[in-house]
Amino acid sequence: MSTYVYGITAGSHPALPKGTGGVGDPPRPVRLLKQGELAALVSDAPEGLRPKRKELLAHSNVLAEAGEGGCVLPMRFGSVAPDDDTVAGVLAERVEHYKERLTALDGKVEYNVKASHAEEAVLHRVLAGNPELRAMTEANRQAGGGSYEQRLQLGEMVAAAVKAQEAEDATDVQHTLQPAADAVSVGPDSSGWLVNVSFLVDRDGAETFLTAVEQLRSGHPHLELRVNGPLPPYSFVEPGPAEPATTSGAESVRE
Repeated sequence: MSTYVYGITAGSHPALPKGTGGVGDPPRPVRLLKQGELAALVSDAPEGLRPKRKELLAHSNVLAEAGEGGCVLPMRFGSVAPDDDTVAGVLAERVEHYKERLTALDGKVEYNVKASHAEEAVLHRVLAGNPELRAMTEANRQAGGGSYEQRLQLGEMVAAAVKAQEAEDATDVQHTLQPAADAVSVGPDSSGWLVNVSFLVDRDGAETFLTAVEQLRSGHPHLELRVNGPLPPYSFVEPGPAEPATTSGAESVRE
C-alpha cells in the first residue's frame, strides 16, 4: 500500500496521541516513520483521495496536532509515496537540508496575503490622479458619451492606468509587510488577485504583522485584502529536487 506523507519532523519528536486519524474514510491511523535524525508523519494512503473539505481538514489537523510537540515541515495535501521505504530513503538522502529547515522554521508560521482592487474605488483613484483622464471623461460626458473612437481611447487609457496602479499596489503590499516578516515567498499568479504573497512570521510576533496588515488596509482603501493564517509554513519548506513524495495535483490546504 502507498504511503501518505503529512510532514517531516525531528526523529526525537514525540509520538502523536494514540488514535490520531488522518485522511481517508475511515481515517487512516497516523504514525511516525523514523529514519536516523528525522521522522515523517505518515499513514496508509487511501485510494481515490480527493481534495474535499473533510480531507483537507484532516491533513491540516494532523499538522496542527503534531505542531504542538515541535517543529514540523508541512507537506502539501496529496503527497503520496509508493511505500515507507521510499519515504525513509528520501529522509536519509536529504537529511541535512531538512535539519536546516527544521531549525530555520522552528517557532514560525505562515501568513498568506492576497489583494485585489475594489473596482469603483480604484477607478476613482486613477481618475483623481490623472487630469487628462478626468478631462476626457468630462468631455465625453458633455458630448453625450462621445464617439466610438473617443470611448475606445478613453477605455484603453483607463485600463492602462488601472494596470499601472495594480503594479504599484503589488509592490506596496510586499514592501509594507516585509519588515514585519522573516522571509517572503511570492506565490503563483492567480486569476482575480493582483498580489499573492506568503510571509514567514515569528509565532510570538504575529500581532506586529497583523497590525501592519491593518495599517496597509487603512492606507489603501481601494484594496481588498484577504489574509489567511497562521498556517504551517508550506511556502518555506523548500523541499529541493528530491521530494519525499509525489503530489497528486490536489490543492494545498492553505487554499
